[in-house]
Amino acid sequence: MTRAKAAKPSENALARYLRETRGELRKVTWPTRQESQRLTAIVLGVTALMALFLGILDFIFSRGIQELVRALVGA
Repeated sequence: MTRAKAAKPSENALARYLRETRGELRKVTWPTRQESQRLTAIVLGVTALMALFLGILDFIFSRGIQELVRALVGA
C-alpha cells in the first residue's frame, strides 16, 4: 500500500497543518484589485438598499401599530 506523502515522524501536527495550509493557499486564485473593488461596491450598495428598505418597513409597521393602539385605546 502506498500513502500520499506520509508525515515525517519528527514533524508535529501543528507544523504539518501550517505547511499544508500554506500549500493550499498557493492554489487559490485571488481576485484582482479591480474585481475586489467592484465586488465591495456591490456589497455596500446592496447593504445600503436593504437598510433603506428595512427602515421604510419599520417606519410603516411602527406607524400602523401606533394607529392600531390609538384606535383600540380611544385616546
